[in-house]
Amino acid sequence: MDPIIAATHADPYPYYAQLRAEGGLAFHPELNMWVASSARAVAAVLAHADCHVRPAQEPVPRAIADGLAGRVFGQLMRMNEGERQQCPRSAIAPGLELIDMREVESLVSARLISADAVGLYNAMFRGPVCVVAALLGFTPAQGRIISELTADFAACLSPLSTSAQLSAAHAAAEQLSGYCVELLADPDNHSRLLEGIRQRFTCGAPQMLIANLIGLFSQTFDATAGLIGNTVLALKQHPSLLSESPHVDDLLAEVQRLDPPVQNTRRFVAAPCEIDGTRLNAGDVILVLLASANRDPQLNDNPDALLLDRPNRRSFTFGAGRHQCPGQTLALSIAGATVRHILAMKPGLDRLTWDYRPSANGRVPLFRDRPVA
Repeated sequence: MDPIIAATHADPYPYYAQLRAEGGLAFHPELNMWVASSARAVAAVLAHADCHVRPAQEPVPRAIADGLAGRVFGQLMRMNEGERQQCPRSAIAPGLELIDMREVESLVSARLISADAVGLYNAMFRGPVCVVAALLGFTPAQGRIISELTADFAACLSPLSTSAQLSAAHAAAEQLSGYCVELLADPDNHSRLLEGIRQRFTCGAPQMLIANLIGLFSQTFDATAGLIGNTVLALKQHPSLLSESPHVDDLLAEVQRLDPPVQNTRRFVAAPCEIDGTRLNAGDVILVLLASANRDPQLNDNPDALLLDRPNRRSFTFGAGRHQCPGQTLALSIAGATVRHILAMKPGLDRLTWDYRPSANGRVPLFRDRPVA
């Protein structure tokens, strides 16, 4: 095992504990990068001004740099520092905190969700993007198309993507851009979320706004799918929760800490610095194990237990510092409404098997219906 393979391993958490025991920030020679595994080291890396989200010499991955997906990627606030990160974030983040949760519940309830593997796939990967699209003012039909295009675009964010997936991502970026252009030009759009974003957006270039609307879809896609799926897994692995009618918000809060959909992220050292007592050089790469830090006993007592009433729960799942995910409240709201809808159907979770979607950083289960004997 290594810290990247661990993301989709059946149980990576004993391995993460071993890494923490060997040192919170240590060099991994096979991967040629530093690995931050303790809560202290992870917090220090995420807070450090010289730890950037992209390497200076490659702001856009080479594999997509010459296409439209690369141009979108290069303008995403999550992939930039300084004003190129702060300006779009200040326009988008406030509105995400003010979403009417009753509206989210209504949008999720309006979708047809079944308790089989196909229904769970749609609930995980299609539903959340459809909800965000509706909040921005797209029609349900447009939302379904946008969810499909987002799946294609999101593939370009993975180093595991094939050339065919990258080509599809460029095409999806073009179509998503077109949908956003039409949305912004629609005089009959009455979305409060979009209106607020437009009023706060002072960056000037409309292409940056369009790119970050696409980024809102792509960030919703994988992370919310994993949050829903890992919560379904927790219910499957702890059947007593089903009979106890768990408080879904507490369950989600604990699952995102215990078995997070985003296991790791990366930072690139822009200048010589010292982090957690270790000297790093410009150009060094740090793999930041968010999932390991969540289970650090220095962060949470009894960290390997699933405790719905956990006091003072702390988590790095949604990041920290200047790049902390601005959509945490919305993601938890969509996931919570979806899980409540699934529970209302009295699902037969014992009929499901699963494995994890191939990924270098995400932990997203893909369910299958167990063959009938």
